[in-house]
Amino acid sequence: MNLAQFLRRNAVHQPNAEAVVCEQTRLTYAQLDHDSDRLAAALQDLGLVAGDRVATLSWNCAELVVTEFALYKGGLVRVPINARLSEGEVAHLLRESGARVLLAGPEHMPAAVAAAADSPVEHVVGLPGAEGAQHSYADFLSRTDAPPAWAQVRPEDPAVLHFTSGSTGALKAAVQTQGNRLALMRKSASSPEARVGTGQRQLLVGPITHASGMPIIGTAFAGGCLVVLRGFEPEQVLDTIQRERVTHALLIPTMINSILQACSRDDFDLCSLERVVYGAAPMTPTRIRAAWDFFGPVLAQAYGAGETTSAVMFLTTEDHRRAIEDGEQELLSSCGRPSTEAEVLVVDDDFREVPPGEVGEIVVRGPEVVPGYYEAPKLTACSFRDGWFFTGDLATRREDGYVFIVDRKKDMIISGGFNIYCVEVEAVLHRHPDICDAAVVGVPDDQWGEAVKAVAVRRRGSAVDAESLIEFCGERLARMKRPRSVDFVEALPINQNGKIDRKAIRETYWTGAERRVN
Repeated sequence: MNLAQFLRRNAVHQPNAEAVVCEQTRLTYAQLDHDSDRLAAALQDLGLVAGDRVATLSWNCAELVVTEFALYKGGLVRVPINARLSEGEVAHLLRESGARVLLAGPEHMPAAVAAAADSPVEHVVGLPGAEGAQHSYADFLSRTDAPPAWAQVRPEDPAVLHFTSGSTGALKAAVQTQGNRLALMRKSASSPEARVGTGQRQLLVGPITHASGMPIIGTAFAGGCLVVLRGFEPEQVLDTIQRERVTHALLIPTMINSILQACSRDDFDLCSLERVVYGAAPMTPTRIRAAWDFFGPVLAQAYGAGETTSAVMFLTTEDHRRAIEDGEQELLSSCGRPSTEAEVLVVDDDFREVPPGEVGEIVVRGPEVVPGYYEAPKLTACSFRDGWFFTGDLATRREDGYVFIVDRKKDMIISGGFNIYCVEVEAVLHRHPDICDAAVVGVPDDQWGEAVKAVAVRRRGSAVDAESLIEFCGERLARMKRPRSVDFVEALPINQNGKIDRKAIRETYWTGAERRVN
């Protein structure tokens, strides 16, 4: 099989339909097919064969979409590198992956050249606007007139080394196979929440090298158009939705929060939107209702990971409507129910499924679950057993299948023998009218082992103090769950994937501690 066959089909059936829009670049399906052919042939002309690694280091651009399909055609393994990583981290990933070619954008060229020199990389290709590379992208596409030899790959062959830090802080690569990516395509085509077909337009805002790029293959399969932004700016997102008549958008909660704070709904025409999918981090019910009012009745939530090749559970738009309009408010705290082919269980430490309402760990099995981490057997053994991926997320499950995350297993606070879930306390903090963001961590405590610490961002102009915030929580939480102290900050730290960096927050309070309780 070859996953690019679906692109070729659309290049034949709808050659003039737009496939990719990014700033001034507009590629039809015929052009996307042609350019990916040229890139695949040029890589093969360098001597690359199926199974070789090709890395990318760039902010979002149309050429990253071309590269994805070129690599499918040649059976090459994509190594997407987060554009926010340091030069040392880039060099580490290039060495770890064994990449032979690196495609880099103009902003990253100095770091790319330096990192490549300390790695197995043989060729650096500069994407449009880049200087100092061995090859320019335009010249590279003209390197040979020969058509590429399409590789015939097996489902178990690797397609992407998806580097992720998760909650461990250590960069590790989930090996997404050709079969995993095919399952992603099926999932995208069969899910009403994810399908973007002919005449529809998918907005990609986050790094398309990672989770935000997961819709690429499904959209190309179904014949939709990818509208790619180089980065996130609240007003630019809304202006693009209005100008390009975007029908589908994928946003993370921090993006939605920024849009709600920075933009007026009356300034933009968002009537083209059919679906706004959010995920990758929790969002409070209060913020979800605000987003529903802002974007319209189009919200859906997705739950997944790099290890599951995108979403395995959805809280559908109909679920949101029932919660907001029909009074089933509890649903807004759910991450949804299993979708398509995924099997999802909530289990105890002995891998016994817990009864409804009891806390256990979410585990996932299915064709979208990766076989493990690249050249990391010990790490793989910790997270994968008998085909099941152990997510590290603690949750409960209702009789009707809805799953409710209560915390990350490693983030849970144990205070005086009680398990306290940070997400539960944060949900209460977000209900306070003077708080616009908050994170909860466990901090050292001589009496209780760990104590609940809230780190909060006040709304502009607010003078709320720690005592009144603790009292507010005490009225809504059991005594042992309420914060024992509060620190106010201007902004919470964000990690490279745009999520609140709870690990960095926690580290501030544990520096010098003799042991880590949790």
